[in-house]
Amino acid sequence: MTTEEHTARAMVEAVGIGRDFTVAEGRFPRRVKRVVPAVRSIDLTVRPGEIVACLGPNGAGKSSTMKMLTGILSPTRGSLRVAGLEPSRRRTTLARRIGVVFGQRTGLWWDLPLRDSLELTRHLYRVPAAEHAHRYAELTELLELGPFLSTPVRQLSLGQRMRGDLTAALLHNPRLLVLDEPTIGLDVVSKATIRSFLARLNREEGTTILLTTHDLGDVERLCERVVVIDRGSVAFDGGLDGLRARDPGSDIETVVAGLYRDGAARP
Repeated sequence: MTTEEHTARAMVEAVGIGRDFTVAEGRFPRRVKRVVPAVRSIDLTVRPGEIVACLGPNGAGKSSTMKMLTGILSPTRGSLRVAGLEPSRRRTTLARRIGVVFGQRTGLWWDLPLRDSLELTRHLYRVPAAEHAHRYAELTELLELGPFLSTPVRQLSLGQRMRGDLTAALLHNPRLLVLDEPTIGLDVVSKATIRSFLARLNREEGTTILLTTHDLGDVERLCERVVVIDRGSVAFDGGLDGLRARDPGSDIETVVAGLYRDGAARP
């Protein structure tokens, strides 16, 4: 397979991407600037239909990587294509091909009923009315939104809001769904609902899913492939079986922690 064919078939193709930030240190007027690499060098290929989990300690570079993939940040170096586009250069077009949910931030309108928020989302993505009606009805049933569609977003529980955010991210039927900590802070029942929905979405619609998480339950129930990021670089990329094989007598949490160079932080 040629490089061009490989890239065309990949949903995400990142080669050596990195991101630096400039920080100021010291006291005025003698402050000096220092370049800090949040992401050093990431190689990552995600093919259509995969569910891939990105793990790593806080500050490892996971969220910065996700922001580069979605066009929020521009890579300082390396090459990157997502859904056939350069994210930072084609951000508006890319937004119509992918769905994004950040677990700690909502994309819904805080003071509007959930139903109205989802209707506004339709206009943002320019989804035709008939297509929206079908998709809206389907997602409302699958995620059991009916009882709280009339509730203002600010009054929703965390689990309800996450289901609303997932619906908003999927109304335009994206090819790729990027999730940053989708189950953070959720109770056991809400986690099970989200995981079951994501598994069905991937199985029945073939949606590619890329998620970061600190919850290894997400990984074991959803993913066959794991990418461990530590200090801005990939420490492991492979299947769950390969991860377990690194230390057959230990659970996955212990194995993942062993991949971190400092050996201290745990997912």
